[in-house]
Amino acid sequence: MDLQLTGKRALVTGSTAGIGYAIAVSLAREGAEVILNGRTQAGVDEALGSLLGDTGVLATGFAGDLGTADACAARAAQHPDVDILVNNLGIFDTKPFEDIPDADWQRFFDVNVMAGVRLARAYLPAMRARDWGRIVFISSESAINIPAEMVHYGMTKTAQLSVARGLAESLSGTGITVNSVLPGPTRSRGVAGFLEKMAAESGQPVATIEKEFFERARPSSLIRRFAEPAEVAALVTYVVSPLASATTGAALRVDGGIVRNPF
Repeated sequence: MDLQLTGKRALVTGSTAGIGYAIAVSLAREGAEVILNGRTQAGVDEALGSLLGDTGVLATGFAGDLGTADACAARAAQHPDVDILVNNLGIFDTKPFEDIPDADWQRFFDVNVMAGVRLARAYLPAMRARDWGRIVFISSESAINIPAEMVHYGMTKTAQLSVARGLAESLSGTGITVNSVLPGPTRSRGVAGFLEKMAAESGQPVATIEKEFFERARPSSLIRRFAEPAEVAALVTYVVSPLASATTGAALRVDGGIVRNPF
């Protein structure tokens, strides 16, 4: 299927690894001009080299902490016009609620929510001018199933759903769509490292650790495994394509069936 993305310019935030990198690869393979983002120049350079090797596409990159207003402004100034904005940047951490200080709440909100808000605000004028654009917020099933071990993270993922829906409402009647995508547990680089560490400490195979995780922590999962980043990327790539012009204001789940509510 031709997703008609050739020549479209796409910015994927937090895209040097994991889901973000998989989205960048998928978009590049469909002909989009991809802009990678990471916090460090070394990380961006490494990801650009990997992308070239994986796709044969020479992309561009931007190093900066988009959790700050200054970095978002610099990003928009360097590349003032994109067709597709994928707000994938996000941080998480497990911590008891009573141990989460104000600074952590603010930092999580700035990175997970405000980065997307600021970038969408910066790129909307050009999207409006041509009456076409795609904005996607990578949320999480944690937006619906708030995890007790990281309430501050869950809060930001729920906030993303509100921002995306409200923004979609404000763009009614235009050629610009705004959606949220909600991955479930995904085998990102961090998750893979965590599983390997747990396996080494327990003396058990990684497959056993993964099986126990879903039995204890995510028993409602229907696939009973971690999704691969490419599986999330496949949905995102379709959603940002011209073929998905009737899909907007939606919260689209690629959670392995963890969320039991069918609606």
